[in-house]
Order: sequence, then C-alpha cells, then structure tokens
Amino acid sequence: MKEHSSATVQSGPLILPRPSPGIWWGLVGVAAFSFTVPFTRVAVAIMPPLFIGSGRAVVAAVLAAAALAITRQRLPHPHTWLRLALVAGGVVAGFPLLTSYALTAVPAGHGAVVIALLPAATATVAVLRAGERPAALFWAVTVLGSLAAISFALLQSGGAAQLHWADLLLLGAVACAAVGYAEGGLLARELGSWQTIAWALVLAAPAMLVLAVVAVRDQPPSATPTQWAAFGYLAVVSMFLGFFAWYRGLAIGPMTQVSQIQLLQPVMSICWAALLLGEPLTWTTVIGAVAVILCAAAAVRVRLMPTR
Repeated sequence: MKEHSSATVQSGPLILPRPSPGIWWGLVGVAAFSFTVPFTRVAVAIMPPLFIGSGRAVVAAVLAAAALAITRQRLPHPHTWLRLALVAGGVVAGFPLLTSYALTAVPAGHGAVVIALLPAATATVAVLRAGERPAALFWAVTVLGSLAAISFALLQSGGAAQLHWADLLLLGAVACAAVGYAEGGLLARELGSWQTIAWALVLAAPAMLVLAVVAVRDQPPSATPTQWAAFGYLAVVSMFLGFFAWYRGLAIGPMTQVSQIQLLQPVMSICWAALLLGEPLTWTTVIGAVAVILCAAAAVRVRLMPTR
C-alpha cells in the first residue's frame, strides 16, 4: 500500500463491556442470603425457633437504629410507613419466623428447594404491584413451578396425600419474602438501599422484642459456640448487612438483570447444606431444585420480555 492510501485502517484494542456494578452488589447480597437456610438449621438444633426468628430481628434493629442515628437520617414521609410495614412484615417477621419453625422438621436442602420459588413469587408480586398484564405464559410457568415445588415436598414426605406442616410454613415464608423484596426494591429507589431495611427493622422492633422476651421466658436459650455464631450471622448479615448489598444492587440496576441473580441462591444453599452440614445430596433434591429453578427463571424471563 502507498503511504497516503485510504485503504489502510488503524485498528485499536477490543474493549468488552463491563458488567454493571449493580450485578456485583446483587451477587454479594445473594451470596450472603445463601447461608441463611443452612445456618438457621444449625441454630434451631437447640435454640427455640421463636427466639431465633425474633431475636435476630432485635439484634439487627439495634444496629439499624445506631446506623440511622449516626448518619442523622430524616424520618420517612407518613405515607411511606405503610409500605415499610409490608417490608417489615415480609422480611423482618414473616420469613425468619416461618423458616425457623419449618427447619426444625426438614433438612436445609429440602427448605432450599421449596424456597427456590422465591424469584417467581417476587416477579408475581411485582406484576400485581405495578398493575402489569403479562402474557399467559408467565402464569403458566409460575403455576408449573409451584406444582414442581409441591410435588417435591410430597415426594420427600413419602408420597403422602397432604403436605407436611413444615412445607406449608416454607410456602408461607416464600409469600412473605416476595412481598418484602418487591416492595423493598421499590422503596430503595426513594429512601435508599440500606435505609429501607433499617427503617423496616426499627418499625418491627417493638413486636419482635416482645416475642423475644416471651421466648426467653419460656425457654432460656442455651447453645454451643457454633450455634451462637450461626445466630450471629443470621442477625447481622442475613437480617441487616445482606440487604445493604441486595437493595443497593436493585437500586443501581439494571433491575431486570440484578433480580435474576436470585436464581443462584437455592443452588448455593443446597451446596452449603451438603458441605457444611453433611446433608446427603439425593437425586430427588437435585431434580426438584432444577425443575423449580428452571420454572422460576422462565417466569422472570417472560415477565421481563418487552411487550409489543
């Protein structure tokens, strides 16, 4: 080629797009939550479930109140308190209490499979909350995922004609967490990521303190250092710090991508249950987890598809 030929093209290094910071924050939050089910299983081996479900919220509320006071956060608007009550009822009271009682009767891996419905349940609440009209395929895969989780629970209980009471509690926990996640994700855009869970903890603190006192009065907690460490993780990380990362990831976004990371949580929980607790990884658990996770992923994908 000649010196001044226009046919030559100067090439530069190929720059690949970097993942959004929201993806990494969401992954940190999911990783923190993935230990919740196994560590709850560890704690309920000796501690009463009422103390675990309420006591962890009390400890987290103390941390939340201190953080709000140190940073001098203003009180939310009056109309926001009702929405904070939904978050508090879902992720501060409902999910911890129901899972604590359920995991006294079923293994952590079993609980993780049923809780794998949470992404689809959260997408369903978001659809209802936003007044969306998704395609019929969304409802089809959501129902299919629910049937897969219920079928797994029935097989685990020996093929009985009715669900075990622990499975009903786990399904209730999924419903509570779905409401708390969906409403909390919306509030995080207005109040801030950590402020949302902090105000929800403070709002629920009086009721949780009463329950914790009742639990201590009926049965004073006595546990090994390992079980106290598991309780500490549930209180500090699962109940408080984990939401810092999770709600921050949702706030940074893109929310459509960050929300799908939640599909990794049941897989991680099942792995931790096998590695830390020595629970057998049966084919029933693997197949049940794969079926529920695939249905949840399909529900999230269909819900996020742009409408024409």
